[in-house]
Amino acid sequence: MENYKMTAKTFFGFEEMLAKELTNLGAQRVEIGTRVVSFYGDKGFMYKANLALRTAIKILKPIKTFKAINDKALYEGIRTIDWSDYLTEHNTFLVETTMHSENFNHSQFVALKTKDAIVDQFRDLNGKRPSIDKDFPDLQIHVHIDRDTVTVSLDSSGASLHHRGYRTATNIAPINEVLAAGMLILSGWDGTTHFLDPMCGSGTILAEAAMIACNIPANINRKEFGFEKWKDWDAELFDAVLESLLKKTREFHYTIKGYDKAPSAVAKAKDNIRNANLEEYITITNDNFFDSKKETDGPLQMVFNPPYGERLEIDLERFYREIGDTLKQSYPNTNSWFITANLEALKFVGLRPSRKIKLFNGQLETRFVKYEMYEGSKKGKYMNTEE
Repeated sequence: MENYKMTAKTFFGFEEMLAKELTNLGAQRVEIGTRVVSFYGDKGFMYKANLALRTAIKILKPIKTFKAINDKALYEGIRTIDWSDYLTEHNTFLVETTMHSENFNHSQFVALKTKDAIVDQFRDLNGKRPSIDKDFPDLQIHVHIDRDTVTVSLDSSGASLHHRGYRTATNIAPINEVLAAGMLILSGWDGTTHFLDPMCGSGTILAEAAMIACNIPANINRKEFGFEKWKDWDAELFDAVLESLLKKTREFHYTIKGYDKAPSAVAKAKDNIRNANLEEYITITNDNFFDSKKETDGPLQMVFNPPYGERLEIDLERFYREIGDTLKQSYPNTNSWFITANLEALKFVGLRPSRKIKLFNGQLETRFVKYEMYEGSKKGKYMNTEE
């Protein structure tokens, strides 16, 4: 099978992690961009990337690049592609666009021009045309315009890869699965210690932590990928790729625990963990972190997503002060990481973070912060206290 260029989309700040994931999977000619990583691989690798990558949102396969400075040139460029290679008049499709261009400033207009060029090509050939389907298209087409350069790609993923397939129940402010996986990788989580999410919500961080620990493919539970509707879909090849990935799973010898003080959240989290077939690795209990203490010997890794005060009404000053007090008094020998969009609230924790990483949770700018809790030394306590 021939190798061709592909592009993996990701979040701001995740590019280097994604490039490393791709390299470890066997991608060729990996190059980092802004929120994207390009690479080369064959059809089997495209299947593998969709199944296994934890920090990718989409895998795009470019099929044409051309220059266009106006809508006429865009239309003509789209028409030069032989769309019968990818569609029939009986299929449905959807056009998505991203633009960084002074010549084009309306995404819906670009999508409409692209659609017109495709359907006109079919209509001119046989009088029939494929139709648009916004919900379940047979083919998703991605048009990216950078100044005067137009890149047309096929979206091999379909729905965003954060739709892992295990999360059917969510709470008020669930965290995106790709964001959760990226946070875990940034925190250094590799499955070689005990793990705790003390505010686990619907269980996303727990599920992603278990899959990383056991090297389970991130999208093993997905019902469908975009490439399964392509003309060149190869079910046997896909099964072989999946089988090879499953042979690389590993044993996990520690504990993964989650607390939440809301019984409804605990019930949802347990449902999601069951859906992900991860029950043997994860324990979830109805507990308040602020009343808890460390239950395991040795080092503990903690990653969580506390309320920001955006969608959940809380007394921020008191809440974040209690986070700091609980870590200080009850969690020695713990590396604790959490994400927050409320940068003012971090002042109330009363501990000095050893790392601060800028990330985005949707449109919200956040900080992913690390607090190292030492085992009882005066130096350790001093290092973690705000002056």
